[in-house]
Amino acid sequence: MARTDDDALAEAYNRALALEKSGEFDLAAAAYAEVLALDPDDHGGAAVRLASMKRGEIPVRAPEAYVATLFDQHADVFDKVLVEDLGYHVPLLLRQRLIELGLTSFDRMLDLGCGTGLTGGALEDMVDDATGLDLAENMVEIAHEKGLYDTLYVADAVDYLEDNDDEPFDLIAATDVLPYLGALEPLFEAAAKNATRGALFCFSSETLPDADFEGRPYTVGRFQRFAHTESYVREALTAAGFETLEAGDIIVRHEQGLPIAGHLFIARMR
Repeated sequence: MARTDDDALAEAYNRALALEKSGEFDLAAAAYAEVLALDPDDHGGAAVRLASMKRGEIPVRAPEAYVATLFDQHADVFDKVLVEDLGYHVPLLLRQRLIELGLTSFDRMLDLGCGTGLTGGALEDMVDDATGLDLAENMVEIAHEKGLYDTLYVADAVDYLEDNDDEPFDLIAATDVLPYLGALEPLFEAAAKNATRGALFCFSSETLPDADFEGRPYTVGRFQRFAHTESYVREALTAAGFETLEAGDIIVRHEQGLPIAGHLFIARMR
C-alpha cells in the first residue's frame, strides 16, 4: 500500500474509533466506510465494528485479515491478557468436563484456533497425537516453542478442514473460534468430514439475551465478537451429523469487568 494510502487508512480508522467510543455511531459508520474503501481486506475489523454498532449488516464471519492481524499483534502478551486479565479458562473447563465424563484418551486431536497452545496444554496428557492450526503466524510460533503439538499449521480452520486428506480425528476442539464466526454450517460440516465415527467435537460459544438477537441465529455483540443462540448451534450440529451430548452454561471470559456468558458444547459424531 502506498504511503499516502497507509496514512489515509490510519487517519480514517483512528477517527472512526474515536467517534465510536464517543457514541457518535452515525459519524463513526461513515468513517468506517472510508476504512473499508481503503482496505477491502478489512485488517481493522471495520465490518464487525459496524455490526456491533448496528450500523451495518452482520457478516457471516470476521474477516480473515482482521483475525490474523488482531492475534499476531497480541501474541507476545496473549496468555497473560486472556488468562490473567480476562479470566479465560475454557480449556481447563473442557479438561474438567471430559474427566467427569470419563473421556480421557484420544488417538488424534485437532485443535482449531490453537493460538499459543492453551487447549493443547490442558489436554496434552489425553492425546497421543496433536495437530494445531491458527490464522495468526505469531501465535503458531509461540505454540511451536512450547512443544505441545506434533503438527502445526498457519491456516484458516474451514480451509484446512476442506483440503485435509490426512487421517480423521477422534477429538476436534475449538475453544475460542465461534466468537469470530457468524454462520456455523461451513465449520461444522467441514469438521464432520474430518471426524471418525464417535469422535468428539468440543467448543465454546458466546451468547446474549434472546432480545439482542432480534430473531436472528447469531449477531455481533458490543465487544465485536459473534454470539450465537443455543438453539442455532444445536441445529447446526445436528445438520452436520453430530449429536449434542451437552451444552453447559459457562462464563467464557470477562470484558471491561463484565462476565461474558456462553456455552461449552460437547458433541459426538453419529
